[in-house]
Amino acid sequence: MGGRTELASISGTVSGAHPGQQIVIYAKTDQWYVQPLMRRPFTAIGTDGQWQASIHLGLEYAALLVNPGFTPPVKLAVLPPVGGDVVAIGYAGPDRVGPAPSPKTLHFSGYDWTTRKMESPRNGQWNIYDPDNVWTDSNGALHLKISRRSGIWTCAEVYLTRSFGYGTYRFTVHDVSQLGPIPAFSTYTFDERSANLNYREIAIELSRWSKPDNKNAQFVIQPYYISENVARFTAPAGSLTNSFLWQPGRVSFTSQRTAAGKSHALPVAEHVFTSGIPTPGTETVHLNLSIPVGHLGEPRETEVVLDRFEYLP
Repeated sequence: MGGRTELASISGTVSGAHPGQQIVIYAKTDQWYVQPLMRRPFTAIGTDGQWQASIHLGLEYAALLVNPGFTPPVKLAVLPPVGGDVVAIGYAGPDRVGPAPSPKTLHFSGYDWTTRKMESPRNGQWNIYDPDNVWTDSNGALHLKISRRSGIWTCAEVYLTRSFGYGTYRFTVHDVSQLGPIPAFSTYTFDERSANLNYREIAIELSRWSKPDNKNAQFVIQPYYISENVARFTAPAGSLTNSFLWQPGRVSFTSQRTAAGKSHALPVAEHVFTSGIPTPGTETVHLNLSIPVGHLGEPRETEVVLDRFEYLP
């Protein structure tokens, strides 16, 4: 699951706050989720009593004035009552939030892409995303990197803000045999407004999922825990062109390799899914390089390079 990417800005004023007290913000969708990040749940109060934060969009918002001893849960079905370390609670509707600062965007393969900055639970693991881990080079290729800064591992993701629907999606990636057993590189569609439709996710994922003997690639129609929705294969060294053709009731996946000195592509894997196929909605294409849940050992700096992305109606 990718997690929401839309952000907003929220602010407020506290009267009579004591030294050490802070604000904890929750946004409500299906439950209350701490904001802006699970690893950074506190918002400081200025000397004038004002505070401001960027948050994920929700249906309702709550700002808790808390004492230093308060430990914020990541998500709650019901907010805690006032008392103990919760000094006060203020509520706001969606009309009380404003636009967040503009995210970093870049141009790749003829399209504009937005870089993820907020955390995401992609592949079951909460990761921090750094826009500096994404860039294009002088040849127009897109680079995504997992890097370690100030002792923290950060990942990379970009996504389109437009939706295509049915058609062919094609991704050409450099040699990924250096990925190792831990990282996961995913090219996928995702509709954050359609949780009941498994987010309309259609994915091609390159990873061994921390198991060195695993096949290193898979085609996926969500939900992945249904065995018929996953087709694993071994991606060889060298440049790969992975694609899927999304049609009503059918998704056809292919993976091909261009060998040195060959004028034509060599087939690597093919698979057709005809069950549980989503219909188009507001899904967009995401490119994600992250650290999955359950990884064994210490991650390492990893880089993936995409030569191009193509969409054909």
